[in-house]
Amino acid sequence: MSGNLRIASFNLESLDDRPGQRPGLAARVAILRPQIERLRADVLCLQEVNAQPVGGQRVVGHAARRLAALTALLDGTPYQHFAQVISEGIHRGPMDVHNLVILSRYPVREWRQYRNDLVEAPRFRTMTATPPVTEAQPVPWDRPILYACLDLGDGRVLDLFNVHFRAPLAAFIPGQKREPFVWKSVAGWAEGYYLAAMKRSGQALETRLAIEGCFARNPGALICVAGDFNADLDEMPLRIVVGAEEDTGSGDLAGHSLIPLELSLAADRRHSVVHHGRRQMLDHVLASRNLAGYFRGFEAHNEALGDELVGYGKIDRSPSSYHAPIVAEFELP
Repeated sequence: MSGNLRIASFNLESLDDRPGQRPGLAARVAILRPQIERLRADVLCLQEVNAQPVGGQRVVGHAARRLAALTALLDGTPYQHFAQVISEGIHRGPMDVHNLVILSRYPVREWRQYRNDLVEAPRFRTMTATPPVTEAQPVPWDRPILYACLDLGDGRVLDLFNVHFRAPLAAFIPGQKREPFVWKSVAGWAEGYYLAAMKRSGQALETRLAIEGCFARNPGALICVAGDFNADLDEMPLRIVVGAEEDTGSGDLAGHSLIPLELSLAADRRHSVVHHGRRQMLDHVLASRNLAGYFRGFEAHNEALGDELVGYGKIDRSPSSYHAPIVAEFELP
């Protein structure tokens, strides 16, 4: 199939349809639907899509869940007819919160997710926990990495990864928190921050190993990694996934590096989040060299993006997402 291919990513920030939630789903749809329609995406990677239990009651355990809020958001848009790939929890089916979703105009040949499948969860014994911990415990990733192989036609496929890496916020340490964001000791916070770094760099490593699997199957693979990396280009998670020549030190490996496509934007447009006045690019679309050869343009829809720190402090339950949607366009011959 020839023509334009638009690959987009958008962190919807806890899209949900819980009874009594504020703002309600209708208010969120009114803001978010025009944003996804503007993307005109052929492939849309979404993060933070919450699931609602069938029957409307939240039941701990194996209760069936559905993405009712996502269905409402897509209603009346071209995306409602797209193929869907949805991440799964440990009991199969969507998780309560923070599901990854791929919407594709193209047929899905196969899909899977990675969550400590290629990288075993490291084990660590916390030193500041109260009561004390006597044995090392596994440190698994908080969210999976979602993969889909999309049939582009004419014998070509797209290896697509949708990711949502852990934010650089300290992980929970038993007995070390006074409130959700208030720690009892610097040592406890520091250990939690260390654990968070372990989780997010581990997610990045597993993503890179999955990418290497694609290259092993096809050295000329068309590979795209999109999503919320919770990291700028100079931070460890991005460097692990990108695999730049200056990091590997080998020109022979240049063909396995990925290209951060937002670098085509002017510096003053290159941001997807504003935090305390600081503009950051935390959402990315990365392309393999062969896919980047068809690259034609990149958009960050950040014109109405508010400062998330100001918003959480001064706005009563904004229906917006504090992430900007992004989209990369390719022209396939």
